[in-house]
Amino acid sequence: MKNETDCKHQPRVLMPRVNLSKCEGKTPCVKVCPYGVFEIRDLTKEEYGSLTWVGKVKTWVRGSAKAYAVRADQCHACGLCVAACPEKAISLVRYAEG
Repeated sequence: MKNETDCKHQPRVLMPRVNLSKCEGKTPCVKVCPYGVFEIRDLTKEEYGSLTWVGKVKTWVRGSAKAYAVRADQCHACGLCVAACPEKAISLVRYAEG
């Protein structure tokens, strides 16, 4: 597992963005993240409504469990989550407060 010296940035430079239309909630991001950034939970009705048509079908078939970057402010941009995601649903983007 990576430690703080292996990661590319300090917290609050980059953060993970999860594409909920692609995510199938398979948990590899939760398992590989050394900073506990991710949790798996079910979509809300509002979140489901914002999915693409393909995302809605995928959710209907695979279930409503999705990965959420609930502690995005702790991300050190090591990229383990991006590499581990089988659906390629995670990307690293500039951190935005709020």
